[in-house]
Amino acid sequence: MTPKKFDYYSPSSINEAIEILHENEEAKVLAGGQSLLALMKLRLAAPSALVDISKLKDLSYIREDKEYVGIGALTTHDAVEHSEVLKKHFPLLIDAASKIGDQQIRNVGTIGGSSCHADPAADMPTALTAANARFVIRSGRGERTVPATEFFTGLFETAVGHDEVLSEIRLHYMPPRSASAYIKHSRREGDFAIVGTGVSLTIEDGNVCKDIRIALGAVGPKPLRATPAEAHLRGKTLDDKNIADAAEVANQGADPPSDLHGSRNYRMEMIKVFTRRTIKLAMSRLM
Repeated sequence: MTPKKFDYYSPSSINEAIEILHENEEAKVLAGGQSLLALMKLRLAAPSALVDISKLKDLSYIREDKEYVGIGALTTHDAVEHSEVLKKHFPLLIDAASKIGDQQIRNVGTIGGSSCHADPAADMPTALTAANARFVIRSGRGERTVPATEFFTGLFETAVGHDEVLSEIRLHYMPPRSASAYIKHSRREGDFAIVGTGVSLTIEDGNVCKDIRIALGAVGPKPLRATPAEAHLRGKTLDDKNIADAAEVANQGADPPSDLHGSRNYRMEMIKVFTRRTIKLAMSRLM
């Protein structure tokens, strides 16, 4: 099947892209194209125009700022996977990027494109939710920053408006004695997640949990924070029993689908299993 007819634009700046989007309400931004073009070929998406921002090289970077690491929206998954900066500060993004599709997809697909596509079974939205990412969105009205908990609004939906462009993702540095991890459960390497689990945690003396964020993917229309499990662990020692007890309540609020990859009940049990494993992986990185 081939896509429906569409207009094509290749702006030379982000401001030009924003102007084109403002004038074409049904236009879509094309970044890496690994998700959007596939949907268009299946005619599950039929934008009136594509605004190709892939040539805007000033949106491809990983930079250490004073308070955060900034990642340009056009940074490829491969660049994320091999970033020494992210390996040092946010290894869960390395985990997530390394599990996306195959090498060809990682060479072209972008962190911003994956975020804006907002597939609930994709790896980056879940990892970025666990990392408490902030999303910088630009339009003709200026710039605004949206936290991950407000950025992903529903199934394939985000806070980015039709005349806006995601320009940067910011990850504020974690305190000392912090660690993170992401694990995906899938049928085959590179497949979308049956369950994805991201964890960021900070400990105090005696392995006491000072703070923790647990994000779940493929368990509903958008990434879910496992707040009951988080609340159970804060202020407690991160030992096997407390981690296991927290994992038992991690699926509260989850509503995973049943499909050929696994039933709803199976996914509910896997949430417990992979929450426990991901917390332990993050803990191992504190050593």
